[in-house]
Amino acid sequence: MADLSSLRVLMLATDGFEEAELFEPRQALLDAGVAVTLASIRTDPIQGVVNDSEKGKTITPDTTLDEVDTEEFDALVLPGGVGNPDKMRLQERALEIVEEFMDDDKIVAAICHAPWLLVEADVVDGRQVTSWPSVRTDLENAGADVVDEQVVVDENLITSRKPDDIPAFNKAIIDALTRVAAGEDA
Repeated sequence: MADLSSLRVLMLATDGFEEAELFEPRQALLDAGVAVTLASIRTDPIQGVVNDSEKGKTITPDTTLDEVDTEEFDALVLPGGVGNPDKMRLQERALEIVEEFMDDDKIVAAICHAPWLLVEADVVDGRQVTSWPSVRTDLENAGADVVDEQVVVDENLITSRKPDDIPAFNKAIIDALTRVAAGEDA
């Protein structure tokens, strides 16, 4: 495996994140040697959910959205859950972060309901994506080509549908980061 220890990934989340969609990609990245920073609205612990119905684990963010400098990161990972992206898409700085990563052609990976942030940041027009079924009409209305696949990679943009797709989602992120580490396009 390529040495990914020089790479840094930013994750954005707040209360209502789907537990598996934050913790599993985060752990896969850490296991690959990638430095992971979690940013949120505040640095108070945030509450995850399991299947959007029961309380899950909490985690304490490393920093706030306002303190994020996107130049310091190689990729952005957006976990889903219904409440998390719904709250995040109301945060102007969260949308700016998504736009900055997309404008710089850096890796942006979003799973489940997280593509709502991509819609709100207006970065999916003409892109092929997937998501949780209830988000697909929003993506189509924003100009995306929506498909029903485990993981969709469209240049720097990686999307997945649901927690069952996490292994494929993680592999796509690690593969893209491996290309970045090798000096190739994501």
